[in-house]
Amino acid sequence: MSDDAPTLLDRLSLNQQTLRQWSLPELADGCARAGVRGVGLWRAPVQEYGAAAAARLVRDAGLRVTSLCRGGFFTALDPGERAAALDDNRAAVDEAAALGTDTLVLVSGGLPAGSRDLPGARERVADALGELGPYAAERGVRLAVEPLHPMYAADRCVVSTLAQALDLAERFPAEQVGVVVDTYHLWWDDTVGAQIGRAGGTGTENGSRIAAFQLADWVTPLPAGVLLGRGQLGDGVVDLRWFRQRVDAAGYRGPVEVEIFHPALWARDGTEVLAEIVDRFLTHVG
Repeated sequence: MSDDAPTLLDRLSLNQQTLRQWSLPELADGCARAGVRGVGLWRAPVQEYGAAAAARLVRDAGLRVTSLCRGGFFTALDPGERAAALDDNRAAVDEAAALGTDTLVLVSGGLPAGSRDLPGARERVADALGELGPYAAERGVRLAVEPLHPMYAADRCVVSTLAQALDLAERFPAEQVGVVVDTYHLWWDDTVGAQIGRAGGTGTENGSRIAAFQLADWVTPLPAGVLLGRGQLGDGVVDLRWFRQRVDAAGYRGPVEVEIFHPALWARDGTEVLAEIVDRFLTHVG
């Protein structure tokens, strides 16, 4: 690594949902005070605040927006629902561009009611990527397909492995479609190391098809509903450093974004939680 390459702490980004108890101004101020230089934002609070105002707020705090969550939900069978989803994703691309981020994270969508056709649902995801990819690239935004743990396949995301995400992404130019490596969703897959290497081999200007790298730990038992069970770094079973080393070896030099959804963190003082995240990041990821 060259002398002017960013240190690992310089790459740390905080996803907004990790400290959802904070308003957007509190998030920008808190991250700036803690020396965290990046934030991953979510569409609903950005829309409430205004994309242009949010971009200015983050920029004035000396931060950058590392990703916008989320687009996707492409699997509907009804033509009207499909058209509405595409329109919403074009709006999401525009919001990402206004925020100055080049990454729009996509959650592909689950099976439509009454359907058992996983391959058909994934093909509709591919159709949507083909339609949206050029629109996004023209605005400096890359679509980032995020595979989610298989427990979400029925209702949230029919893309469950990094291999499946790459199978979709590689149909399109690398500047249009990339993938997300999220430790929470991928830690269990014994092929993930090889697939991270595959992502690095497909090449973009930073040497990787990896558009985003996100961290959370896996702690059991999972809560009811499973969505809000992401663990604090170091509290679970995921080898976070191993993942970071693999994505680095694949040529990825972008942000390392901590994305944890957990009510116990939301109930605590945000400044305290953020200090803990920085400490855990250096201990378990560095």
